[in-house]
Amino acid sequence: MATTSRRGGRGGPKTGRGRGGSGGSRGGGAARDRREVDLSKALSRLLRHQAGNAGIELDREGYAPLDKVLQWGPIRSLAPSFDEIVAAVRDSDKQRFALKPSPATNPDQDESSAEPSHWLIRANQGHSIKLDSEALLKPLAIPSDSGSLAPDDDGSGSGSVPVPETVVHGTYFAFWPAIVASGGLKTMGRNHVHCSIGLPEDEAGVVSGMRRDAELLIYLDVVASIKDGMKWWISDNGVVLTEGNAEGMVPVKYFREVVGRRQNVGVLWRNGEKVADLPEGLKIRAPQGKNRGSHGPRGGRGRGRGGRGAGA
Repeated sequence: MATTSRRGGRGGPKTGRGRGGSGGSRGGGAARDRREVDLSKALSRLLRHQAGNAGIELDREGYAPLDKVLQWGPIRSLAPSFDEIVAAVRDSDKQRFALKPSPATNPDQDESSAEPSHWLIRANQGHSIKLDSEALLKPLAIPSDSGSLAPDDDGSGSGSVPVPETVVHGTYFAFWPAIVASGGLKTMGRNHVHCSIGLPEDEAGVVSGMRRDAELLIYLDVVASIKDGMKWWISDNGVVLTEGNAEGMVPVKYFREVVGRRQNVGVLWRNGEKVADLPEGLKIRAPQGKNRGSHGPRGGRGRGRGGRGAGA
């Protein structure tokens, strides 16, 4: 599969960054940076949440025809060039998108084509649009004593990925009391709870799955949850995902350890059991870009992200 993200595939079309590139005057650079952010946000909104409302049908793997994507109002108003779309995919800091030739309109898989109708584009994860996880993502499986993977549902095991050594969900002090009260992590309007295989500051470089300002780290016992029947997946950009149990939740019994990442709050939870509360006098703020809802500090109906935490 060809993509134009830093990690993906065969590299995609050999195009420059166009108007999304670097260089120019300081003012021009700032304007380009703002334009790149606006385009990335519009693509995320459409491909993760609004495709149906826009009359765009995603295929089983979450791909949409690029020419139709370019006609969606907020994207059409930006009038991005094909080069800018390539740059948005290739240079996304969290590798949010993937681009590949369309088998229907580009049967020769010509990666030099700059014709939008020859391409399909998708968001790699983060959807609220209902999609088939098995088509979009790779399943996680527990290696046997011999090192082989447990079989997939079809008995093959060929598409499975071993459970990563670390699976961690990042969240905020403001949401922790509601996570505990609700009994675990919830999908909160998305299809999955989002997790990372490490921390943003790790030497290996975690691309996505956790916001850089996360204050609490919830390390999860994925192996135990799989043994209990929960399904886990990993996206092309390395985000670990689960629909949770039948109630759409990752219960607190799978919280291997909850530890503070900010303000030295220590260990709050270990092996599914409470160790301590958040300390008194802790500076608690509403995280930037997160609505204050039923899981936030002020109550109300909004989507407070108590279960989604700092997943990206």
